Amino acid sequence: MANDEIAKLTEDIVICEACHLKDSRTQVVPGLYGPKNGLCIIGEAPGYHEDKQGIPFVGRSGKLLDNMLSGIGLERKKDLSILNVIKCRPTTADNNNRTPTNSELKFCGERWLFKQLKLLSPKLIVTIGSIPLRFFIPSAAVTKYVGKSYDTDFGIKLFVTYHPAYILRNYNLMDVYNEHFEGIKNLYLDLLNQNEIISEKKKSVKGQGEQKSLTDFM
Repeated sequence: MANDEIAKLTEDIVICEACHLKDSRTQVVPGLYGPKNGLCIIGEAPGYHEDKQGIPFVGRSGKLLDNMLSGIGLERKKDLSILNVIKCRPTTADNNNRTPTNSELKFCGERWLFKQLKLLSPKLIVTIGSIPLRFFIPSAAVTKYVGKSYDTDFGIKLFVTYHPAYILRNYNLMDVYNEHFEGIKNLYLDLLNQNEIISEKKKSVKGQGEQKSLTDFM
């Protein structure tokens, strides 16, 4: 990864005061960065615990997410990035968590998340819950898209799964959740293997001597 670029972007995110959410936050939660060209999990926004600690997906939901990742041999930061569409906690008048509005998603996502994704260039994005899915595919309903993968307009594969908080409230879906993460693992491995095959083909072509192109004859 271009460490200087991601560090500078993170500095800009942390001091952002471009919208009203600056008034409700304790701190900005820019995310955790893993390897470039890897896997990226995207949630909606920081909650109470994330806002206090400055880290995405902590508390009971974060613990379940870490357990699910461990079950497929992955670890946050070491193997993958975890980001939110929105970097500051949205709250109600009485300081409870609330769902981000469409305008908040669009403003913060286009201002910061797209820049993060451009630098990370992930092979696979996993959206956690309905809100980040709505950011990428505004007309999508999570019940129709969940457990499946999709191609995006910007060339990155997308896999849709439930938010861990939803599973904690609906533990009867745990088997389904395990299936989702097995699907994430298999899809990610397939994408990595495809990349290795393309790289090997490029090496093979280079090893065959000088290749002619149309411009050689012009």
